[in-house]
Amino acid sequence: MKKTLMWCFIGLLSLGSAAWSQAQTSGGTEKAVGALEQQWLQAQKTNNPELLAPLLADKVVITEADGKVNGKAETLAAYKKTKWDSAEYNDVKVTVFGDAAIATGGFKGKGTDASGKPLDQDVRWTDTWVKMPNGQWQCVASHASSVKM
Repeated sequence: MKKTLMWCFIGLLSLGSAAWSQAQTSGGTEKAVGALEQQWLQAQKTNNPELLAPLLADKVVITEADGKVNGKAETLAAYKKTKWDSAEYNDVKVTVFGDAAIATGGFKGKGTDASGKPLDQDVRWTDTWVKMPNGQWQCVASHASSVKM
């Protein structure tokens, strides 16, 4: 009986340790992906697509708030021509699922678009991140929806 209880206790300790280790890992991943989202915002604030380029997978699919779907090249080209006077994120959350993470948040920004027209955006966004074979996290899909109030 004592041996059985001891083995059960050891098993529970092992499970608890594994769960704690997983929580520590996902907490670090949440922070890492959150930092990548902040780098994305910095790319917008500074009108610098070179900060964004390494964050996007080669086959990324980006659905803009107006419904237009772009790949990596189109997105980077638009970032070169779009000028933000103000750009801020709010309510950013990251949830980890193994080697994938979902980041959500809000974006408010004012500036001019690629054609020189004024921009005043208030959107909610969802980004899907995947840990690539080289260990780097990259965004594979992004979707934005306009906030209507």
